[in-house]
Amino acid sequence: MAADLVRHRVSVIAAGSTSAALAAKVATATIPIVFESGGDPVQGLVASLNRPGDNVTGVSSMNAELPSKQLGLLHELLPQAMRFAVLVNPNYSYSESAVTDLRVAAGAIGRQIEVLSVSTNRDIDTVFASLAQKQSDALLVSTDTLFINRYVQLVTLATRHAVPAIYPWREIVEIGGLMSYGSNVADLFRQTGIYIGRILKGEKPADLPILRATKFELVINLQAAKTLGIDVPPTLLARADEVIE
Repeated sequence: MAADLVRHRVSVIAAGSTSAALAAKVATATIPIVFESGGDPVQGLVASLNRPGDNVTGVSSMNAELPSKQLGLLHELLPQAMRFAVLVNPNYSYSESAVTDLRVAAGAIGRQIEVLSVSTNRDIDTVFASLAQKQSDALLVSTDTLFINRYVQLVTLATRHAVPAIYPWREIVEIGGLMSYGSNVADLFRQTGIYIGRILKGEKPADLPILRATKFELVINLQAAKTLGIDVPPTLLARADEVIE
């Protein structure tokens, strides 16, 4: 798809994920690329945050840097939980660093982390079915396009298997997920659009520093909590940016 865009001689390529941005970068060294990425863009996309260089710039959601914060929120919600699982796609370039951070964060509160690796929707079904056997008390879903495209499947399985879960995206909580903490996606794409506009007016990607997310949202679905038999602590509700009744 990236190569096809290059053949059409488009003016700018907008890439909505890390994998899309990497594909676009391989396809062209001249057409400007503006990305929205979940991880550290210095790892493979740009030379530095302040001076990205070449033909690539964009916005980092920083969601790949948030797992330890998400684990803390799950721990606050379920203080008696001892074993947490994290759903990761091993093909995602930032999975390893996220798991490392989670292990450190879990150790600091005396908890354990079980890493569940999946790369297809069938793997997701299998992993959820094994959670009870693994005696995992709660689940953290990491940021990855594989999971973004499977909102309904994740919510359905979490409900069916009665698994408390936290996600990086508010959209999954809006359709029945329990809790999310992550950057404001609408704001990220607005910033991406602003950069595209500036490039179309003549500015160069190399001169546009990488933007980092500044708006983060905690969203809690009380109906999902009730279904799972969870009483959400008032302190957590007070900090939520939105509580879905």
